[in-house]
Amino acid sequence: MKTRKSRFSTLLLAALLLAGAGAEAQTPDQPLTLSNALKYALEHQTDIRKAKLDMENSNYQIEEVKSRALPQITGTGGLTYNPILQLSAVPGDLAGQPGTTLLIPFGQKWIASSVISLSQNIFDKSVFTGLKAAKTTREYYQVLGKLTDEQVIEQVANNYYQLLVQRQKLAVIDSTIVNSTKVLDVISGLYKNGLAKKIDVDRTRVNISNLQAQRQQVLNAVQIQENTLKFFMGMKISEPIQVPAASFEAIQPNAAILSETPVVTNMTDYQLLKTQEKLLHFQKESMKAAAFPTLSLNGNYGYQGLGNTFPIGKGPSQNINWFDYANVGLTLRIPIFTGFGNRARIRQADIEVKKIQEDLNKQELSLHLAYENAKAQLVNALTTLRNQQENVELAKEVYFNTRNNYDQGLAPLTDLLDAENSLTTAQNNYSTALLDYRLAEIQVIKTQGKLTTLLN
Repeated sequence: MKTRKSRFSTLLLAALLLAGAGAEAQTPDQPLTLSNALKYALEHQTDIRKAKLDMENSNYQIEEVKSRALPQITGTGGLTYNPILQLSAVPGDLAGQPGTTLLIPFGQKWIASSVISLSQNIFDKSVFTGLKAAKTTREYYQVLGKLTDEQVIEQVANNYYQLLVQRQKLAVIDSTIVNSTKVLDVISGLYKNGLAKKIDVDRTRVNISNLQAQRQQVLNAVQIQENTLKFFMGMKISEPIQVPAASFEAIQPNAAILSETPVVTNMTDYQLLKTQEKLLHFQKESMKAAAFPTLSLNGNYGYQGLGNTFPIGKGPSQNINWFDYANVGLTLRIPIFTGFGNRARIRQADIEVKKIQEDLNKQELSLHLAYENAKAQLVNALTTLRNQQENVELAKEVYFNTRNNYDQGLAPLTDLLDAENSLTTAQNNYSTALLDYRLAEIQVIKTQGKLTTLLN
């Protein structure tokens, strides 16, 4: 029976392992779209994780402040040995020896004690102010976490589009090399038949060699850009990614976003400063609270043992006496004069509030400036993109016409190579213009406070 169970367990384990391996093999690397890249970054990026830890830590800060409003209970214990008891001078009259002074030791060799103390704040304005400030601190870290999300989204989106454009430039060069290789094959055939010159073959080969060198440079740029994207995503550099090829037709310029004017007071940067302003107000209130009286309840309960031997046991036979004691009281603390130190601290806190109000005014102007500049940049990028698109179409037309003329012997090879280089340059310029448009679009979306829409 045990053997059958053992065989069944072995088969089950093997089946699970095979199933796991099969599932792993059937899950190819998913294409890394912009949305997927952003979602990955929001889960794995270091700054995002730190922001989440700050939000978690704010809860503990609130608990710390709350503890000041709860009872504080402490326990203490002590053991003291007095090898030499202090002598006290006593008049001899007490012992029937008038006119003399007696030196009598008071106390016991051994003293043991244990005490439980309780303290409870009844009124302390700084505690209530601290609770409000702690809750605002949590709000501050929440806004800071949102700002961190937006910064990561911006970084990842920018680097993602830069990678797409580099890949597109690589595709353009590859296409040009393929076309040039076909031309070289044709010219080589003509040269063998005595219908073309050797210099034409050499020129074409040099052109292909230059394109291959250029391709290696762009390929290196692609690798560097991939690594940079992984870094901003919080991904291991050694982990492979599969980025789909960019499609120019799929990227349609959108000027409609320029019609949406942002509300500056709803921007995360502005809200962060507003939260800081609230915290500084609470800081000022806490300074004022130091001038208010405080009232607290205090209580102690202790148990003490005295004797000339080590305090173990109890009673006259052991020469040890144990007894308990307790006290309860109220403590009222009234600040009367602090040398004007608290007044100076309040005024310093007030200056900090006024400074951050100036920062708010500056931030509002800065956000308006960023939006207007982003709009201007996007309009310029749209114009450049349309011009480069028309330039690509014109370069294609020139190239095909020149190649047709060359095939018919109506144009020299130099014209064909020039037309080919012009087409490659026009396509690369269009790729650069497309990148500039995408980056400008991200800036407009950022200044409108809608970077999270890129996740969709």
